[in-house]
Amino acid sequence: MTKTNQQHIISVTVENKSGVLVRIAGLFSARGYNIDSLAVAETEDPTISRMSIVVKGDEKILEQIYKQLNKVIDVIKVQDLTDEEHIERELVLLKVSTQNSSARHEIIQMVNIFRAKIVDVCRKTLTIELVGSKPKVDAMIDLMKSFGIKEITRTGRIAISREASKEKQT
Repeated sequence: MTKTNQQHIISVTVENKSGVLVRIAGLFSARGYNIDSLAVAETEDPTISRMSIVVKGDEKILEQIYKQLNKVIDVIKVQDLTDEEHIERELVLLKVSTQNSSARHEIIQMVNIFRAKIVDVCRKTLTIELVGSKPKVDAMIDLMKSFGIKEITRTGRIAISREASKEKQT
C-alpha cells in the first residue's frame, strides 16, 4: 500500500510538440498537485520526448494523476517507475567557496571520494559536477555547506526502467 507522502517517479512519453509541457504542468497545478522535480528531453526518436516527473501522493492522488495524464492527447505512455526496477540519476553543479589552500585540498579530496568532477577553477571558487542518486547528491551538498555554497543548480531526478532478463543462461 502506498504511503501518504511517498515520492513517485513517473515516466511520461509524449509527442515532441510545442505546448505539451505547459499542458501537463497546468494539469498538475489546476488540481493542486506539486511537482517535486521535472526533466524533459527528446528520446532516441526526435518526434517523441520523455518526461520524468517526481510527485508525492497516496494511491488515490496517483490514480487521479494517471487518469488526467492519459487524457492529454499528446501523451503516449504513462509509467510509474517507483516500484519497478529502474535506474535513476540527478546532476548537480555546485559552486563552492575556497578561501584557502587547505579548504581547496579538502574539497578536492571529497570530490574524488564522491567520483565527482571539478569543472571550473577560479581564485575563490571551485565548481563541482556530480551525477548520482538523490541520497548521494544530498550527501555531497551537505558536506559542501561547511565550505560555503555560492551557487547550486540541480536537474531533478531522471529515470529509466531496467529491462528484465528473461533469457536462460546455458
